[in-house]
Amino acid sequence: MSVPAAAPGVLLDALPVSRLRDASAVVGGAAAIALIGQAVVPLPFTPVPLTLGTLGVLLFGAALGPVRAAASVALLLLVGVAGLPVFADGTSGWAFASFGYVLGYLPAAVLMGRLARRGGDRSPWRTIAAAAAASTTVYALGVPWLMAYLHVGLVPALTMGVVPFVAGDAVKAVVAALCLPGTWRLLRMSRARRGYGREAA
Repeated sequence: MSVPAAAPGVLLDALPVSRLRDASAVVGGAAAIALIGQAVVPLPFTPVPLTLGTLGVLLFGAALGPVRAAASVALLLLVGVAGLPVFADGTSGWAFASFGYVLGYLPAAVLMGRLARRGGDRSPWRTIAAAAAASTTVYALGVPWLMAYLHVGLVPALTMGVVPFVAGDAVKAVVAALCLPGTWRLLRMSRARRGYGREAA
């Protein structure tokens, strides 16, 4: 009787291991997060825009795992600070109010990747919990940066930099909970079909 192979820790591990795979994933993840982050809704009562960048971090953090996700976000940060317009609304550099949130992408991606490697993206509820934890790390860097950049206290920074985005982050967590476990389900179904095909042959 054959023993089924262990499921990969993260989605990328389902692909054959190679340096090209990892390099492509790092570059592609950075490009995808930058592209997704260009979906921007400016809010009149805060200098921090509503973007889909965090959703990209959640999805690619889980799919790539902590190390490759960290490299992907680090690449995004490097090229953005160097002057390429990869941040929300074509922004570059570092001297803007929401840069702290971009810095928060790095620990968020690492945390999401670690949780996914432990199975945190296999069910909707676990994915929502992982996404909520990862999103919190974005605020942990974004709010202090906002306070320093605008020279405001904690309460105004929370009012401008957290309260308007909680509902949006909840929606992003739900989207991640639909996408990630759904992708795992499709992967299991594909493996089951391939295994059935081999047995039939």
